[in-house]
Amino acid sequence: MEGKKEKTFKFVIVGGGIAGVTCVEQLSSQFPSEDVALFTAGPLIKAVTNYKQVSRTMEEFDVEEKPSSVLEEKFPNLTVIHSAVKSLHTHSHCVETADGRVFGYKKLCICSGARPKLLTQENPNVLGIRDTDSAQVFQKRLSKARRIVIVGNGGIALELVYEVKGCEVIWAVKDKAIGNTFFDAGAAQFLITSLEADKAEAAGPCKRLRYTMEEPAPDAVQTFTADEYSRGQKPGAVEPGSALGPDWHRGIELQGAEQVSHRVSVEYQCEVKQIFTLEEFLLSSKQTLKADTAGSWPVYVQLTNGNTFGCDFVVSATGVIPNTEPFLHGNNFLLADDGGFQVDDHMRTLEPDVYAAGDVCTACWERSPLWQQMRLWTQARQMGWYAGRCMAADVLSESIELDFCFELFSQVTKFFNYKVVLLGKFNAQGLGSDHELLVRCTKGQEYVK
Repeated sequence: MEGKKEKTFKFVIVGGGIAGVTCVEQLSSQFPSEDVALFTAGPLIKAVTNYKQVSRTMEEFDVEEKPSSVLEEKFPNLTVIHSAVKSLHTHSHCVETADGRVFGYKKLCICSGARPKLLTQENPNVLGIRDTDSAQVFQKRLSKARRIVIVGNGGIALELVYEVKGCEVIWAVKDKAIGNTFFDAGAAQFLITSLEADKAEAAGPCKRLRYTMEEPAPDAVQTFTADEYSRGQKPGAVEPGSALGPDWHRGIELQGAEQVSHRVSVEYQCEVKQIFTLEEFLLSSKQTLKADTAGSWPVYVQLTNGNTFGCDFVVSATGVIPNTEPFLHGNNFLLADDGGFQVDDHMRTLEPDVYAAGDVCTACWERSPLWQQMRLWTQARQMGWYAGRCMAADVLSESIELDFCFELFSQVTKFFNYKVVLLGKFNAQGLGSDHELLVRCTKGQEYVK
């Protein structure tokens, strides 16, 4: 490996999402005369714009997709390399790209994000939504759909269920209430009435700039798979981009083939037991359809509660898997239970000079009682910024304290067109059953806990 290095950079960051770009900005501005490299599989990067510090612990910002040349113009010491990383050799401090080139590093930060945890990899009727490309595939499929099944109870599922129009939605959640990750059953009850009401028109256009890739030729083959990142680019495959953010559905029309406004039915406390094609479904005469038996559907979903539904396609929104694969072979990383790189309170992995930030890592320091890790954009930004600070402190032999943002969890977002503010252990996580809640609720207006 040693002899083939094209160039050695002082700092190498892998991943063009929020964590990677924030880390790059931090290092490039702090060390303007040192070489910094950003490896990104896609041509666009995610940049934080309109950043506002709302309070000491809360922040709001927009995220724009931009061509990577914008970053290179801002930082003359930065080189952007458009290729996925195929392998990492920590003993010789070098990375090999999918196109066979080898680059050395002094310090490396892995910000390769995470990919959707798909119910099944091989089924063309099961879609994951993670980046701009997969959101566009979803939009195209939805325009011809009469009924879809959405599986999952996190942020993307919540947004989809509310935003989809003109298509019947069957929503399968494994919990007793919707939005379990973000709010309690009372708040879920408060919000679910919005699903029954007619949706208000969106308030004005989204002012965010969007860059999209040119439309492929009609005969071009396009495939989207969840594990492309780990394999590098294949002919005819689209490289996955960075994660979508909280208003990804603004500006794309999520309209199905029917004239109905909003038709959602929720199946609680169940998961997917089996997914059938029409042929398999007809062969399996034991099945009884609780839903509409008229007509035939491309795919059938059997749930663990015994109900089976035919639909045009299934959206798998059941969480993410950290993208660690390309970096594991031949190295000694420790992975956490959720599959992320274990990092200490300086964002360091177990391998020397290798850091990690964002969705790919798991915070394994002794955490503040009021902070928890959730794979959100705000935390990706904070971790990327802090990882850059830690790498700089190490180079300059300075000591650094754990950043204040890891003292108190905070998140500002929107669900069902309500502004949602979450602070600390917002769901009484870890308190057991022995606690009292103070709740103020005005139907259709506010829910304060």
